[in-house]
Amino acid sequence: MAETRPSVADKRRAFYRLHEAGCFVIPNPWDVGSARFLQGLGFQALATTSSGFAWSQGHADGAVSRDTVLGHLHDMVAATDVPLNADFESGYARDAAGVGESVRLAVATGVAGLSIEDSTGDGQKPLYELGFAVEQMRAARKAIDQAGGDTLLVGRAECFLVGRPDLDETIARLKAYAQAGADCLYAPGIKTREQIAAVVAAVAPKPVNLLVGSASELTLNDIAALGVRRVSVGGALARSAWGGFMRAARLIAEQGRFDGFTEAASGQELNSLFRERE
Repeated sequence: MAETRPSVADKRRAFYRLHEAGCFVIPNPWDVGSARFLQGLGFQALATTSSGFAWSQGHADGAVSRDTVLGHLHDMVAATDVPLNADFESGYARDAAGVGESVRLAVATGVAGLSIEDSTGDGQKPLYELGFAVEQMRAARKAIDQAGGDTLLVGRAECFLVGRPDLDETIARLKAYAQAGADCLYAPGIKTREQIAAVVAAVAPKPVNLLVGSASELTLNDIAALGVRRVSVGGALARSAWGGFMRAARLIAEQGRFDGFTEAASGQELNSLFRERE
């Protein structure tokens, strides 16, 4: 008898339970193959990466259309048996009504959670005004509630990523997003123990996501001790894969050497891995 796969509702219930206690890693695959590999390692949930997916399509981060992203989310949900959180940028709209419609479409793909960030993509004015960002969060919350309310909403304050590393502003934004209906809070770019502890304390008892996108002295146990509930890696796994590919390709192009393949994965191992999941 074929094994019954978990339903969307099953995944969403499991995702909420993960946020209730403890600390878990939610790594970021960029395509179906990387997602299935991470699931095979035993991770209990996964999250998409806007940057990793964009690079795989030959685009810069932020340059992929909403429809393309929605198709990606549908494929990722269909290919995996664990909850999937969507990196949904700023909702692919410039007004609250548009964000609400985008979120409605994202929820329909079967994701267990999605994040809305407050960055504009404009270098001159990198963050939305707080009042407007709160309206967007409320619109996302309303769309989720109208769809049944079982999709987890993550509110992201992008201050540290856009050149405004102001912890007080970051915390003020996170608290406002929590009040607007975000279930989990996320400030990508914070790194020190003091910054992390301050964010966790400020939004408690709501859970906090920490980005570890580069080598860090902090272990998972250290992060858990600071009260963080979940840890994501953003585009770091995709960048690591690109790093190996770029080094090997440049050795061929520039020196005519092939020793960049020394640490390549075994084709037999990859075929075996994915054959088991067909």
